[in-house]
Amino acid sequence: MSLVRLFTDFHGRIGLRTFWLGSIAVALTLLAIQRTAQLLAPPQDALEIVTVAKSLALLPWAALAAKRATDRGSTSLFGILLVCAIVLPDQLRPLLSIGWRPSLEAISTMAGVVAFIDLGLMPSAVEEDGVAATAAGAKASD
Repeated sequence: MSLVRLFTDFHGRIGLRTFWLGSIAVALTLLAIQRTAQLLAPPQDALEIVTVAKSLALLPWAALAAKRATDRGSTSLFGILLVCAIVLPDQLRPLLSIGWRPSLEAISTMAGVVAFIDLGLMPSAVEEDGVAATAAGAKASD
């Protein structure tokens, strides 16, 4: 699977190793953008750059989670909703009153725990079918 397809396509399956490597790659990219923006841009512009980068990171994380959820035997929508429940409350925090902030943090924390356990620790639930498991160019048995 190509890197472009890994981070943008919502169809298919990925294993634990690919999920973790992809998630680490997205996190390190965000960290690099944050550090670079702090060094090169004025503070207000750096904050805006980091906010846009976090919003754009929602796509690759959702794609990874959708593929991993499919591999776990769930629908891809489950993975996408988990990532949205983790990322979006942080983006909504400045728009809501202070009374909503503990609720948003609780939602984000619970979704993070569920995603960590279900997507990040549990083995694949769906076995590969016999056709896909055969090597390329192998002859079919009678």
